[in-house]
Amino acid sequence: MEEKIRQQFRFTGRVQGVGFRYTAKYAAESLGVTGWVFNDYDDSVLMEAQGTLSQINQVIEKLEKGIFIEIDNIERKNLPLIKSEHYFEIK
Repeated sequence: MEEKIRQQFRFTGRVQGVGFRYTAKYAAESLGVTGWVFNDYDDSVLMEAQGTLSQINQVIEKLEKGIFIEIDNIERKNLPLIKSEHYFEIK
């Protein structure tokens, strides 16, 4: 069984105003991933996701397949788990 991890992502490209956050929330909830997603001031989207690596990678795959979403770059880094987190939210 895979262990849970937490990762932070910064997405750049055409990622604001195209349903990115709602797609992220739907994908995360459907896969049991917790965390949050946020439109940042610099037109990027910041997301933290917590789950297994395969669950998180599936969320990213669903985002990359979004109809209007065009991701140019993804920055990814590992973070400590937040054990008290139980859902995925749009901030």
